[in-house]
Amino acid sequence: MDSFLIAADAALKTLFAKPAAAEPSPARGVAQQALSAPERRLSGALMRVNHVGEVCAQALYTAQASVTSDPALRRDLLEAAREETDHLAWTQERLDALGARPSLLNPLWYAGAFTIGLVAAKVSDRASLGFVVETERQVAQHLKGHLSRLPQADHASRAVVVRMQADEERHAAHALASGALPLPAPARWAMRAAAKVMTTTAHYL
Repeated sequence: MDSFLIAADAALKTLFAKPAAAEPSPARGVAQQALSAPERRLSGALMRVNHVGEVCAQALYTAQASVTSDPALRRDLLEAAREETDHLAWTQERLDALGARPSLLNPLWYAGAFTIGLVAAKVSDRASLGFVVETERQVAQHLKGHLSRLPQADHASRAVVVRMQADEERHAAHALASGALPLPAPARWAMRAAAKVMTTTAHYL
């Protein structure tokens, strides 16, 4: 029951409360050039996709932490979730600054990611860590792609994405060092396909 209540509280905070970052946004103090209307729309769409990724990260880590019986792993997962809360807040700040909105489908994305996290964690802790490694690697690669697409003048969004990419790579490396079980190729392909659907949809919705 405690795990259920904690998970429900995390879902409500992620989806409906304004996230509070423990660290100031990397965009703070960055000199920002004026963006044209098309540039603003593009930045808003890309940061909406990144915001969705952080919504899903909260769901994944919360689900995995609620299942594991290893106290050390639970602490690591919850610490990663805390850092992802910073990312959630930073991307929300950029959406607000760009006059863009979060994805209308965030509850759906959260539910799907939470379910996947539960399934992975139910298999074993090593499989759960393997899922973290693959997820974070794919997210880092996705963020790298966004750096090539974000308008050059949008220095604030680019600063946020650079920091997020570094954090995701660090999370992947930590999970790997903790004994992650490599995922089979079909699982990695399925994750990429699901991510493609999510990012394409969230770009607009």
